[in-house]
Amino acid sequence: MGKTYGKKTWLIPDCFLNSVSKNESISHEAICVLNTGDKDATINLTLFYEDRDKIEGDFVSFCGAGRTHHIRLDKIVGKSGNKIARDVPYAILVESDVEVVCQYSRLDTSEVEMALMTTVAYPVE
Repeated sequence: MGKTYGKKTWLIPDCFLNSVSKNESISHEAICVLNTGDKDATINLTLFYEDRDKIEGDFVSFCGAGRTHHIRLDKIVGKSGNKIARDVPYAILVESDVEVVCQYSRLDTSEVEMALMTTVAYPVE
């Protein structure tokens, strides 16, 4: 039986999928989920915007017990068939049915010199 670490709720306030790529890699974001426990995790993403309604209950992913999972935000498709819009600032509420750890990364290729940013998401008590 593995020890479970993390929280069930995480916040990522600064997200942005850039549509511009000036080299072979595409700009993208990912949420890396670490599930150290013995139960699979269902991950629900709620998207918040400055000038439009939130998107809730559409984007769902999974992370197996004792596994990691990279949720590529440029590739995830919602239950409605929609993808996350590019060139629009947004924030994400990450909710899991079991404790997990979440890290957020962004690769920006809008310039020839790529920029990589990563941070642990904000855990909510």
